[in-house]
Amino acid sequence: MRILLSNDDGFDAPGLQALVGALQACGEITIVAPVSEQSAVGHAITIHDPLKVQERWRDGVLIGYAVHGTPADCVKLALCSLLPQPPDVLFSGINHGANLGTDIIYSGTVSAATEGTLLGIPSIAISLDTYERNAHFDSAARAARMLLDLLPSLSLPAGTLLNVNVPNLPWEKIRGWRVTVQGKTKYVENYVERIDPRGNRYYWIAGTLVEQDECAYADYRTVKHGYISVTPLHFDVTNHACVEELRATLEPRLNPS
Repeated sequence: MRILLSNDDGFDAPGLQALVGALQACGEITIVAPVSEQSAVGHAITIHDPLKVQERWRDGVLIGYAVHGTPADCVKLALCSLLPQPPDVLFSGINHGANLGTDIIYSGTVSAATEGTLLGIPSIAISLDTYERNAHFDSAARAARMLLDLLPSLSLPAGTLLNVNVPNLPWEKIRGWRVTVQGKTKYVENYVERIDPRGNRYYWIAGTLVEQDECAYADYRTVKHGYISVTPLHFDVTNHACVEELRATLEPRLNPS
């Protein structure tokens, strides 16, 4: 089995190394990941600058490529240029911090998996619900290994990826698994103003996460209660329920009779 790994925390991030440790016995692993952290860049790709690539070696063996670009850049470059054969599966993560609710929109971790799906590769994004140093990456890595074993039997629809979020708990304290939906959340945001030594103003974004729904199977609620959340995502963002009504209302008014 050929396994492609990427992330948005950077090539040397501990979550990615934990994922390597969990999956290395399952097949041939290649890492193509950003050279530095690219959190919250969403699905951005680089079009006005060249993508610089560094080969990374360990004990005389090429283990992957560190790319001066975004997570989506990494996956595009891997599948279109760097890899001699397409991988059988792509894992993006393990992200240091959850990707739940509306955070999915901004997530570089999810975007790497989305890019893999767009290019026809079964893809899984996996994140750990903590920003603390004492992160249980081992629990998330174990979850990834279990999903890899089950992936051939899942028959995911074309264009669908799995967004997986793991509570920051020892494995024996995780309560189980739940298939979930993207929750409705928002941030009450504000920008904190500071002055640099030269007298120029700059801003840091800050805010508080607010839960907006009561759905029992919302992703963030599931993780908060100690379960691993598995959410199937796809990239068709059309509001299909609205199409016919809008067509009937808008087209007659805009098209000449």
